[in-house]
Amino acid sequence: MDVIDRLNDFLADRGIVRATLPTPSVSVVRLQGLIGAVGMGRRGLSLTALEPILKKAFSRHVRAVCLQINSPGGSPVQSAQIAGRIRQLSKDNKIPVFAFAEDIAASGGYWLALAADEIYADAMSVVGSIGVISAGFGFQDLISKMGVERRVHAQGAHKSFLDPFKPENPEDVARLDAIQKDIHRQFTTFVRKRRGERLTAADEAVFNGDIWTGERALELGLVDGLGDLRTIMRRKYGPDVRFLIVERPMSWLERRLGRVGGSGLESADARIGWASDLISAVEERAHWARFGL
Repeated sequence: MDVIDRLNDFLADRGIVRATLPTPSVSVVRLQGLIGAVGMGRRGLSLTALEPILKKAFSRHVRAVCLQINSPGGSPVQSAQIAGRIRQLSKDNKIPVFAFAEDIAASGGYWLALAADEIYADAMSVVGSIGVISAGFGFQDLISKMGVERRVHAQGAHKSFLDPFKPENPEDVARLDAIQKDIHRQFTTFVRKRRGERLTAADEAVFNGDIWTGERALELGLVDGLGDLRTIMRRKYGPDVRFLIVERPMSWLERRLGRVGGSGLESADARIGWASDLISAVEERAHWARFGL
């Protein structure tokens, strides 16, 4: 018999109406897309954009805050800052955090999941990619064939670092490698701090940039269980738990697209915006495609 049952029996003996607890509630914050000022309309996940809804999620009288994560990663700086802010709000408000990986929580997306006290995934979610990557192109032969002369004037020996219109410089590659190693070290340190003894595999098996299904991630200790948000929260807080969705407001672009679609009119500025967003969409698609999605 729990405390409420005992209290009800005590009150019933005295002819007092039964005591009830308010319906438990949890806040739900969706973290969807690339991390950083990237993607369509530059609507990627950043601390500046998420700060208002994170504060709102933790300011309510809730039993927990749930993060619905569907992200292939992006900026390590924004990943760290968002995760750090979530941990700070959780500690200040004494509210636990639960993360739920959807299609993918990889690289920076997994970094965000580490902000939670417990991480859950679908058996087929893509999880992991604890590594650092940089990719680009070299065009030095192309411009010479086109008869194009490029003129660059700079101060500072390393100002033209990894210039795509020059042959690759081994010294530049070595400097990039050092930067990547530093970021990777900070990433793995955060994983160890947040997962601790729950990690069941050796470092070389976990921190090599590989990805796994949610089922395999559970075996490695990268997640705490398999299941969806509603099922897990009802298991923890009862079948009547309420889900309070905290959403980002619509961007100017989203509102603009709605108006353009309705009127059939399109300004020159809007056409320029469409071209920029098309390029952003290609960049965003490339990030998702790395994981077969």
